[in-house]
Amino acid sequence: MSTKLKLGIPKGSLQEATIALFKRSGWSINVNSRSYFPEINDDFIECAICRAQEMSRYVESGTLDAGLTGKDWIAENSSDVHVVADLVYSKVSARPARWVLAVPYDSPIKRLEDLAGKKIATELVEYTRRYFGERNIEVKIEFSWGATEAKAVSGLADAIVEVTETESTIKAHGLRIIHELMQTNTQLIVNHGSWKDADKRRKIEQIALLLKGALLGEKMSGLKMNVPEERMEEVIGLLPSLKAPTVAPLYRSKFFSVETVVSRETVRELIPRLLMHGAEGIIEYPLNKVV
Repeated sequence: MSTKLKLGIPKGSLQEATIALFKRSGWSINVNSRSYFPEINDDFIECAICRAQEMSRYVESGTLDAGLTGKDWIAENSSDVHVVADLVYSKVSARPARWVLAVPYDSPIKRLEDLAGKKIATELVEYTRRYFGERNIEVKIEFSWGATEAKAVSGLADAIVEVTETESTIKAHGLRIIHELMQTNTQLIVNHGSWKDADKRRKIEQIALLLKGALLGEKMSGLKMNVPEERMEEVIGLLPSLKAPTVAPLYRSKFFSVETVVSRETVRELIPRLLMHGAEGIIEYPLNKVV
């Protein structure tokens, strides 16, 4: 590669989860608290840490070749970038977050139209303004620097637009959700010019492939077991897998070794059923990546 790929790592709540995901994918990122340019064990990548809210602007301008940020902040900035991959991960859960409209529990506001002439506090200012504008509802949007839920509770705003994964913080502040504006997740984005560079594109595609493989690996488990020949068909019939399971005869035995990959969520129900149908010596093991 003629020049290094400049890769943006999101600062803040996603930083640790992003670095952990890269580690499972094969890259070790070493962050020094006094530097915004962490080291990475890849001679062709140069990392920089910046706020997720600003990432898409830096990628669009070419200051960064690529970066990881939320779909929400790309929409907020109206950034013209190429989305390489959707990566659903966070510090809390493996599901998309939601930007929702919430009001105090005792508020008479029940639908979007009830907010006409009212004040909304949010960090997602431009997207919220466009959202209401497209529905011809005139509202006043104020930027919130933080503690957004408290603004509705204290009467500083009639409603808030805030991001949530579990709704626990919103409910804890005595608020109720009346509308969902969008779902968001982390995306790997790239500058259009960098995407046209063959070397940088190959590196970005490598990163996308392995990050997605690591995320899929989190959701899957490997299962290995011994099965007597006469129970083979019924055990195989119980096994979901990416492809057909791997089966090999055991040395000088009427048993077979069976190995497969299954959804981690199914394992707790599957293992007792396998035992009931003759499987023995069942081993479950984690998967680093599934590609």
